[in-house]
Amino acid sequence: MSSGRVKVSGARNFLAHTPGLVRYGSKPTREIQSSDTAEAEILAGLRGYGQAAAYLPNVAYLGGFPPDNMWDVERPWYNKNGEYSRRHPYGEIMPEDEFYGVMRAGDDFDLLWLEESFNDEVRQKLLDHPYWSEGDLERLDKGTPLSQIEEQLAPELGNLPMYLQSGRLIGVINRAHDLDASLFSDVLLENLATKAAAVMATKTLLGDLGVEADSIPYIINCGEEAVGDRYQRGGGNLAKAVGEVCGCTAATGVDIKAFCCGPNHAIAVGASLVYSGLFERVLVVGGCSLAKLGMKYQGHLNNDMPIIEDVLAGAAILLEKQDGEGAIVRLDSVGTHPIGAGGAQAKILEELVSKPLKKLGLTFSDIDKYATEMHNPEVTEPSGSGNVPQLNYNLIAALAVRSGQLERSEMQAFTRKHGMPGFSPTQGHIASAIPFLPHALEGISGGELTRVMFLAKGSLFLGRMTQMSDGLSFIIEGDG
Repeated sequence: MSSGRVKVSGARNFLAHTPGLVRYGSKPTREIQSSDTAEAEILAGLRGYGQAAAYLPNVAYLGGFPPDNMWDVERPWYNKNGEYSRRHPYGEIMPEDEFYGVMRAGDDFDLLWLEESFNDEVRQKLLDHPYWSEGDLERLDKGTPLSQIEEQLAPELGNLPMYLQSGRLIGVINRAHDLDASLFSDVLLENLATKAAAVMATKTLLGDLGVEADSIPYIINCGEEAVGDRYQRGGGNLAKAVGEVCGCTAATGVDIKAFCCGPNHAIAVGASLVYSGLFERVLVVGGCSLAKLGMKYQGHLNNDMPIIEDVLAGAAILLEKQDGEGAIVRLDSVGTHPIGAGGAQAKILEELVSKPLKKLGLTFSDIDKYATEMHNPEVTEPSGSGNVPQLNYNLIAALAVRSGQLERSEMQAFTRKHGMPGFSPTQGHIASAIPFLPHALEGISGGELTRVMFLAKGSLFLGRMTQMSDGLSFIIEGDG
C-alpha cells in the first residue's frame, strides 16, 4: 500500500463565548437544582467577552499565539492577556448574542424563539458577518414579543429561558414533545448549540479557503451529541444538518461516534474515502459539548478564579486528493487500540505510538510534535483532574526510555520539544488532538515541522455498555 495520497487542505477552529449558557451545563444544572446559592455563585463568577477573547489558551486555540510559546508564560494564565481580537488566523471567538442568532438560523422546527428587538439586533450583526448573507437568515426575519416568550415559560410547559450574561431575557427554547425526553428543551438546546458551532467552523473553513460549499460531496460529523428521539436516541445525522445550513447542497454524510476519539476516527475514515476514489473531498466537522460548560466551575470558584469553562468550541477539517505540496495523512501507519489490548494507559499508548513508529522505521524523536488530549490544565487542575496532556507526554517519553531511544534524564527535555502545554477548551471530542491541526498545517507549510502525530483516546465505559477504552492515531507529514 502506498503512503496514502490524501491531503489535509485546511482546518479551522471556532469559539463562542456563552456565559449565559453556563447555567445549562450538566454540572451547574444539577448544583442549581440542589442548592439555593449555586446560581448566584455561578453568575457572579462569570467573566466578560473581553476577558474570554484575550485569554491566552483561547487565543492559542484560534491561532493567535503559538502553543510552544505558552511554556514561557507563567501561570495563572487567566490574569494575563493575549492579543485581544475577535478573529485570529484559525477562527473567531463569537459573542453570545450572535451565537444565539446562529442557533436560530439553523432552527428548522421553531424551537428557539428570540425576543423581537433582540432578534433584530442580532440579525443586523450577522448580516455584517463575512460568512452570512440575507438568504441565510430567513428565520431571523421576525422575532417574538416578550409577552409570548414569558407565556412559554410557565413551569408546567418545561421550556428553558434564554438569557444574556447581563440577565436580560432574550428568548426561550421550547420542548418538542411532552413525553419524549430526547426532545425536551435541555437536549434540544445542546443539539442546536453543537449544530451552530459546527456550522460556524464549517463556514469559516470554506470561506477562508475559498471552497464552494456545493463542491463538498461528503461530510462526517464527529461530535458527541445525541440527536434523535425515544425510538433512536443518538441516531443522528447532524452531518447533513450542518451541511444544509452551510449550502453544501451536493453533499451527503454520516455521524461517527467514539466519544473523545471521534475526530481521529472521522479523519481516518474520511481520508480512506478520498484515497479509495469514492469522494474527491470529505469534510470532517465537530460541534460543541454544551453539557460540559461549567463542568469544573466549583474548582475555579474555590481557587478565586473566574469560571473559564464558558466557551463552546467547534472544528472543521477538509480532506482532498493530494495535488502538489501539502500535508498528507499517512494511511499506512494508523495506530489503533484493539479490543484485546486492555485499558492500561501505557498499553494504549504503545498501540497508538510505538507500533505505528516501528512500522514506519521511525524513532520517537522523528515525530516533531505529538498532539494528544490538549485540555487546558488551568481548567482541570483546580478540580483535581490533573494536567492531562502532561501526563500523556510523560507516558510517551517513558515509552521512548523503555525502547532504549531516550535516557531517563532526557524525559523533561523530550516533553518540552515534542509536546506542548494544553490550550483547548474541555469540550470532549474537540480537545482530543485536533486543536493543533491548523497549527501543524502551518508548521509543515513553513518548513518548521516535518511530521506530526495526532493521538486521541475515548472513554467507552461512560455509556455503561463496556469497560473498554478506545484510541486511534494518525501521522501527517509534508510532501513535495
